[in-house]
Amino acid sequence: MTWTKNTRKQYERNSMRYASDSSDNEWSIIEPFLQRYSSVGRPWTHKPHDIWDAVQYIVSTGCQWRALLK
Repeated sequence: MTWTKNTRKQYERNSMRYASDSSDNEWSIIEPFLQRYSSVGRPWTHKPHDIWDAVQYIVSTGCQWRALLK
């Protein structure tokens, strides 16, 4: 693939917090593969999309889980 004005605009990450964050279109592909919410147990305090972005950040930068912002 070559970088053109259209492809650069399509894959631009300037509006995201980190370059490793997933866009809404990417998240719509990833979401069906993750575990669904359960009515049993403690309610989730974070959105699955945010957790996925945190994992992607760890993988891309190699930082420690504790070093993430809360």
